[in-house]
Amino acid sequence: MAIDHDRLFKELLQTFFEEFVLLFFPDMHEHIDFSRLSFLSEELFTDVTAGEKYRVDLLVKTKFKGEDGVIIVHVENQSSGANVSLLQPLV
Repeated sequence: MAIDHDRLFKELLQTFFEEFVLLFFPDMHEHIDFSRLSFLSEELFTDVTAGEKYRVDLLVKTKFKGEDGVIIVHVENQSSGANVSLLQPLV
């Protein structure tokens, strides 16, 4: 029976997202409002330059503490290493 690593990875991150940020992005941790997390899994986007569609592993929408804009955290699960990016705040 095959193990669904993507599903397990998503479940772990959804359960321990604040701890994940604290461990890998300690400078950002104090600025993020973790009470406003919204997990946007199975999001589909189009790369307009390549014209290809992609499904992301996990997107998290939240806010900085005391700010009006939102931030999007994209986490991509890869066997060769983690590709994590904190995108610019969207105001």
